[in-house]
Amino acid sequence: MSERWLPQTPRDELVLEAMTAVRAFSDAMDRMHSGIRGEMDMNATDLAAMRLMVVREQRGEWVSPHQIASHLSISTASTTKLLDRLTASGHLERRPHPSDRRARVVVLTDAARAEFYRHFGERMGRMRDSMSAFSDDELRAIVRFLGEMETVLAE
Repeated sequence: MSERWLPQTPRDELVLEAMTAVRAFSDAMDRMHSGIRGEMDMNATDLAAMRLMVVREQRGEWVSPHQIASHLSISTASTTKLLDRLTASGHLERRPHPSDRRARVVVLTDAARAEFYRHFGERMGRMRDSMSAFSDDELRAIVRFLGEMETVLAE
């Protein structure tokens, strides 16, 4: 699509309103991450790697250096430098994969996990509190909507 889309119907107006809200939410998330980067004295890539590690850990998944490189769209050399930095700062550890002796995994240290939750925890608590104004059906619709947005943006 090379030209600007303009709403033509009431439904289009609602779609535009939803897209505007998504953009505003994305901007708020960017500002939050920027603030946390400053608080944790990390660059954007380091914080993104930490966020990936926390999410994967919550899912019970192991994370390899290759997965970090792929997720962040960075080279293996850049990934090595990132892992060296986060290991030296005490945020990550490289360990043998629990079931594949040839592979390595990267894990959060207890200190890094505590620091991450200290910085994100208050903000996440405010987000949870704001959800009390929504019904279960509304929250299910939000989850479905955000899941679909994630899917189409990842394509």
